[in-house]
Amino acid sequence: MANELNRRGFLGAVGAGGVLLAAGLPAEAARRGGSTVYIGSYTPAGPGLQVGSVDPESGTLTVGHTVNGIANPSWFAFSCDRRTLFTTNENDPDGGVTSFSLGNPTRPRVLNSQPANGSVTTHVSVHASERYLLASNYGSGSVSVLPVDEDGRIGPVTDVVQHTGDTRDPHAHQTVNDPTGQWVLSVDLGADSVYVYSLDVDSGKLALNQQLKLPVGAGPRHLAFHPNGRHVYILGELRSEITVATWDPGAGRLTAGQVVGTLGGATPPQNFPAEVQVSADGRFVYASNRGHDSIATFSVARSGELAFVETTPCGGHWPRHFTLDPTGRWVYVSNQLANTVSWLSRNPSTGKLGAVAGSVAVTSVGIALFR
Repeated sequence: MANELNRRGFLGAVGAGGVLLAAGLPAEAARRGGSTVYIGSYTPAGPGLQVGSVDPESGTLTVGHTVNGIANPSWFAFSCDRRTLFTTNENDPDGGVTSFSLGNPTRPRVLNSQPANGSVTTHVSVHASERYLLASNYGSGSVSVLPVDEDGRIGPVTDVVQHTGDTRDPHAHQTVNDPTGQWVLSVDLGADSVYVYSLDVDSGKLALNQQLKLPVGAGPRHLAFHPNGRHVYILGELRSEITVATWDPGAGRLTAGQVVGTLGGATPPQNFPAEVQVSADGRFVYASNRGHDSIATFSVARSGELAFVETTPCGGHWPRHFTLDPTGRWVYVSNQLANTVSWLSRNPSTGKLGAVAGSVAVTSVGIALFR
């Protein structure tokens, strides 16, 4: 987040996190002869929104066009047809979201922006109805709903739900659909909770169905669903751990289960995990460690429980985000405090990551995401 240094230094097609569905598309990537990547960074230190391309054989990322004048585009989401890009504007106090036409994917064209009626908007996703955006406001600890028309333009907020914390101020960090599209899950780091909502697509209003409270100080930041739709991996930023939860899509309820550390027993002075993702085949879970500066790899049992495999150096400092390329053979890491995007090879069979193969300079980078 834009103030992250001050405080301590959809799923698949429609969001930047979650299940890495794109990893099952190597043939498409090969036909394209490369892949378009959108890179977001914190302004004014960073350039904002940039467009790059990747050679799927060598993994080399080349940064090209910069879209000028976009403030703090720290998170991305695509429309289901991938013709529209939505970004956060992680501003304090006035957060917001912006939409872009991708008629020419290498030259995003601004459609419009809207305030989120909250501060430090750190995450955005597209609701399953494709009629709304779900925005998480870290600073104000709230979730905003904004309508989207058929052309990708964003309308004024239809609802803002305020979270509350028992021991700390709320800090909503991620809001996404479940795989059925019937439920909305919001992860709040300050409230130590995952909220489950339903969304009335006629009114654009959220209704609370469940609040899963995790232990005080867990600091849940992000979650990712297993492809089977029955298991959820909740990343705890403040305790360097993942909580494995079972998901009942009929009732819209989470049940917390196994808890595993993101460092395999290692305990550095400070570590704050940032991102969690699941491989497309459901066999592996990955988490980034800010402080330890690594990517943790876990294998997934039939039960959905995790077994720690290893940590791999990420090639930089403060890995805020990572993603797999469309072939599933490369991992791209946004190292916010190293001002680089680095890439590591990945073995799809074993799930293990290789040494850093290269990096490119991007000042104050927050995210790099494939179209």
